[in-house]
Amino acid sequence: MALIQTDNTATVGKIKRVKTGIKGLDELLSGGIPKESITLVSGPPGSGKSIFCYQFIAKGVQEGNKCLYLTLDKKIEGLLLQAGELGMNFQPAIESGQVKFLFLNINKKLIYETMVNEILSGNYDRVVLDSITPLSEMPIYINNPEFTSEADNIDHDEISTGTFPVRRLHLHYIMNALETSKCTAVVTSELPSGSTNYSRDGLSEFLADGVIILSLDPTMDRRKLAVMKMRSTKHTLKPQNIEIGKGGMQII
Repeated sequence: MALIQTDNTATVGKIKRVKTGIKGLDELLSGGIPKESITLVSGPPGSGKSIFCYQFIAKGVQEGNKCLYLTLDKKIEGLLLQAGELGMNFQPAIESGQVKFLFLNINKKLIYETMVNEILSGNYDRVVLDSITPLSEMPIYINNPEFTSEADNIDHDEISTGTFPVRRLHLHYIMNALETSKCTAVVTSELPSGSTNYSRDGLSEFLADGVIILSLDPTMDRRKLAVMKMRSTKHTLKPQNIEIGKGGMQII
């Protein structure tokens, strides 16, 4: 099947694909992840989830895409410093308005509205949410009925009594916003050691279009990447050895 390269996508047949910027991965995915899809990237601490996200955004900058990086776990200054140490300088793109880094404070009551309003109003081509784990484990307060009519305000009492499927609502609310925006998104999740799920919440993998697992093998001193699921894409399930160095992550 012919592979047609364009400025920021690779098209196989009628499927437009967005390059991840990770050497070796786009080749495994027939040119990249499907355009306007949501890919879950899960792994334990130290496996390279945020680095994956840096490269995804850096490739977007290179391709002229408008990009959004939403972070809950780390302050923006720390992210930019780490990316810079890997050779990815986002400051010029931030100053030009091509890229926006936004820290979401999980202690703020209307964090979901802040996040969704930014996703929908920014006309972004690429969006990163790093990570979804804190959002799936906190109370939700929603005043925007566009995405859910089930409840306008869910508080600690409803969570503690178990009368509402809060975690599922969280995830549907987030995924619906990303789908509505028509962006191509990467969402990260912590993955506890020994878990049989592909995310900490155990639901994100069913809602996402693609699932990539990053893992550590301390005995062999190796990191690995495995594509477990990718919409409309023929791919191997075999874990691939990866290394992280200047420029970020690559399959070896």
